[in-house]
Amino acid sequence: MFSFQVNESISLELLQQHLAEEIFQLIDDNREHLREWLLWVDKRKSAEDMVPVIKYFLENLANNQGFDVAIRYDARLVGMIGVQFDWGNRTASIGYFLSKDCEGKGVITTSLERLIRELFDRYSVNRIEIQCAANNVNSQRVPERLGFKMEGIKRAGQYLHDHYEDLIIYSLLKSEI
Repeated sequence: MFSFQVNESISLELLQQHLAEEIFQLIDDNREHLREWLLWVDKRKSAEDMVPVIKYFLENLANNQGFDVAIRYDARLVGMIGVQFDWGNRTASIGYFLSKDCEGKGVITTSLERLIRELFDRYSVNRIEIQCAANNVNSQRVPERLGFKMEGIKRAGQYLHDHYEDLIIYSLLKSEI
């Protein structure tokens, strides 16, 4: 599908099976950092655990239901972005994560800025949604910097390890860019 340069330092690359070890290493190196907000982290115990996950991502792509990309910063894998489509409503939902050492460098914001243009122009979606845990202030800053509007709070919207987290729902419409 695609792999493209966002800028001189950042590129997005479609997730494929040959990246299983590299993706696992990223998760493993950032396990505590990611586990705070992502329930699936505990289920990724080896590179082999990534094989069915990447297969699922590729099936989503083949069925035009979404896609997942690796984020490279100075050629190093530092994060991922996932996109899910709801074609009946012409919407896309975005999720993302980034290695701890790359936070605060604009990597996610810059990557999403480019990806959002693709979603509106190439995929003709009308609405893009991002959900963030109400306690994850760093993640909330991303849609806010990108001009997303806060729509509301999905109370107890995510069960995370041993407690519920409220989710803040953000959206951006094509007419707002």
